[in-house]
Formats: sequence, C-alpha cells, structure tokens
Amino acid sequence: MTTRAVGRRSVLACAAALPLTAALPARAAATASSSRYTMTAFTAASEHDLYVYESADALTFELLRGPAYRPPSGVMRDPSIFRHADGAYYLAYTPSGSGHSIGFARSADRISWTHLYDYPVPVPRIEACWAPEWFVDGDVHVIVSLGDGRRFVPYVLTAADSALRSWNAPTPMAGIEPGPLDLTSIGYIDTTVVRLDDRYYAFANNETTKYIELAVAPTLLGPYTFLGTGDWAGWGTPREGQSLIRLPDGGQRIYFDAYTTGKYFYSDSYDQFRTWTPPRELPGLSGTIRHATVFSEGIDRR
Repeated sequence: MTTRAVGRRSVLACAAALPLTAALPARAAATASSSRYTMTAFTAASEHDLYVYESADALTFELLRGPAYRPPSGVMRDPSIFRHADGAYYLAYTPSGSGHSIGFARSADRISWTHLYDYPVPVPRIEACWAPEWFVDGDVHVIVSLGDGRRFVPYVLTAADSALRSWNAPTPMAGIEPGPLDLTSIGYIDTTVVRLDDRYYAFANNETTKYIELAVAPTLLGPYTFLGTGDWAGWGTPREGQSLIRLPDGGQRIYFDAYTTGKYFYSDSYDQFRTWTPPRELPGLSGTIRHATVFSEGIDRR
C-alpha cells in the first residue's frame, strides 16, 4: 500500500540469532510433481482492477486474466490469494486507503471472480486497514496492518467458520509494534509470515525507515524478536509489499515493490533467511505491477 494516511542491523547479527536446526537443503532438481505459481496484483495504471498471472518457475509470469475483477465500490489494492479446503480461490484486498474494512472475493478458476463482502475490522479508532495477507497454519488467518492516524500495527484475524464468513476478534502481533514511549516510529505495514522449523518468521515493512525487516516468534501471535533491521538483507529502501514463497530446490524467494521507482524485484535465500542474493528486477512485470502476492500450489504432472 503506498497511498499513505500517515508518513511512512546486520546480517551477522541475524545469523547469530537464528538457530542451525537443520542442514541446508540441497538444490535438487524439480520432480515430476511440480508447482504452479499464481500472482495477484494491481497495476501502475489502475488501482481498481485485479490482474492475475501464472508461472511454472516463479520467475517468468504470463497474464492469466486482466482485468479479472473490479469490486462494486472502492479500490482493489494489495490483493492476496490462497486456495481453500473447498477447492476455491479466495482474495483479500484493501478496498480503501482510509477505511477500516477488508474486501473479499471468490473464484473457482482464478479467472472469474465474485465479490463476497467487505468486512469492517472491529478495532476502535482505526483510520486505515491495509494489505490483508492470508496465512494458513491449520486455521485460516488474515494478517492486516491497522493504522490509527499516527502509527500502524499488524493484527491477526482467524476465521471462525469454514465458509470464511465470520472472524474471531483481531489480535495484535506482539513485538511488531512501537513501544508505548516511542513517539517517533510510525510502526509496521505489509507484514507477511513464513513458518519454518516450527518458528514463525515475520517480514514487516518499517514505515519509518522504509526497510523490510525480519522478526521471529514461537507462535503466530508472538512475541516477536527482531533479527534483521535496517538494510540487513541488502535490499535497499524504500521497499514494501513483500511476498514470500518456498522454491522447489528448498530456497525461499521474496518479491517486493520499489514503489518510488516503479520497479519490482525478487531475491533468494538458501540459509534460513540469513543471507540473500542481490535483488533483481522481475522480468516482464517490473514497471507494471504493484504490491503483488504470489501463491504456490503443487501440480502433479505425472
């Protein structure tokens, strides 16, 4: 999310803090059971329309449908996609830069979408509700950045039914927020979480410095401890809209938006998030897409 209602340490330290609980995975060749990667995004030309892209290698994406969906009102920013147990695909997105709701849509094929509802997040004094991100770990969750006009804090909503029509009370992610006496920090947005070796790694955009930072916790709700702050990964600033996937060879890939230049980048890690390859522009889509989310699912090609 880059239309803002408010203004927006090292690799060694990170490596020391992360446990060596497993040997590095070998970069093995893809097996007959491969993956399909679906990217959802809005574009530099339109914040009202969903564009859906598909890739077999998580690098070269081709347009599947665009525009694919326009909500009945508001905008369609920061779209996040996942496939539910019912076989359908669900979208969560930001419907307003200054509202307090999350937009939801559903599709059977990722091509034709139906608006479900806008969900008003029940947290008092919220003036912005940005970048909802799916996280599935037994239960279905949405991580969303809530702003009160002065700072942002990520919250977790957990689905209360299998139809994703009702949600439990939003809970802040402990540790990913400014301290009560910190009057300079604007907080964190665009938080996305990856579970690895029974620990939860949160990549969150520091709205004060514009760096994507890394924190870890024993549970989804925290408490989180920051492992990498500032330009710990060498990605530069300003960056936002991060999305992560696991690669078939055991690596992790992050995509992110360099929104002030209109470019889109990716970077890979093979050592449990300690170090990352230099960022490279995403071929074909850098300069076109904004705040994308990539979702991977296994495709049996045998």
